[in-house]
Amino acid sequence: MLRLEGYVEIEVLRRQGKSIRAISAELGIARNTVRKYLRRKGPPKMKARPERPSKLDPYRQYIQERIAQAHPQWIPASGIEREIGERGYRGRGSILRAYVASLRPAAAPDPVVRFETAPGEQLQVDWGEFRSGRDPLSAFVATLGYSRSSYVEFVTDKSLATLKRCHVNAFEWFEGVPHRVLYDNMKTVILARHTYGPGLHRFQPGFLDFARHYGFLPQVCQPYRAKTKGKVERFIGFLRHSFYVPLAATLRAAGLGVDAQTANIEVKRWLRTIANERRHGTTGQIPRERWEEERAHLMKLAPQYPELLISSKPQDPLWRTVPPLQHPLSVYEALVESAA
Repeated sequence: MLRLEGYVEIEVLRRQGKSIRAISAELGIARNTVRKYLRRKGPPKMKARPERPSKLDPYRQYIQERIAQAHPQWIPASGIEREIGERGYRGRGSILRAYVASLRPAAAPDPVVRFETAPGEQLQVDWGEFRSGRDPLSAFVATLGYSRSSYVEFVTDKSLATLKRCHVNAFEWFEGVPHRVLYDNMKTVILARHTYGPGLHRFQPGFLDFARHYGFLPQVCQPYRAKTKGKVERFIGFLRHSFYVPLAATLRAAGLGVDAQTANIEVKRWLRTIANERRHGTTGQIPRERWEEERAHLMKLAPQYPELLISSKPQDPLWRTVPPLQHPLSVYEALVESAA
């Protein structure tokens, strides 16, 4: 029986226009299995399994201590298995090897290789942290892989409901839905990696159903490998230094602080007139112009997600109108021109 994630992949790929043969080849499952799950009227009913204690549990602290003692050298799993076997471990070797591998320090970073995607294929999403503590302020940031066109929404929490609302606002901003959306280790998106095998992750069920509704496949990059979603990471840095810092300085001079409402009014104009109108350093083209090409490859926006209550509609469609300024933006406009 396929896991829930597998069913969603089949359904989403079918809605994206792929044949049974193509889905079978992409997911590595039999065509008859694809047909069987496409005939279902809903995802398979999955019973929650209580977590069972592992035979490895009494030995975890010992393994951690032995790994620490050997640092910077490394004790292989076979050596650990012999040691804990002498202490009474009778569990499976595969569980032990997976646990030991999880303790290994991350390898040195590979050289950066730029990876380009086809129009409409990928959206990269991440949170930008601007203020923590009792008065937090974060930004939901989404960047289309092909055009580098971006959407930003400032928020005061990063709950699942907020994440869903921001996605819908981004899809309306872009006037369509990409085929795949790339994330890092957001707990509102992914619960556990490699649960069902290498690269087969367990996603947050509520978010997975949201992705199924809108027809996109959620994907996650490798831990500590933010460069795999470098397009959105670089844009967050650009947003911070060319928008947020100048805006905060302007408001501070007037004895004010940056709140989400003010930031969202200003950032929409900044996106329309500066960020998505500058000549991009990598593509050499203007994101808005490439978005006009990419828009035709995005999927049509589905009806509103039933469980999502959106309190207000997003701003007018992309590039059309510019809301009136509440604060002078000349400071960071000059910075953006120098960075373009």
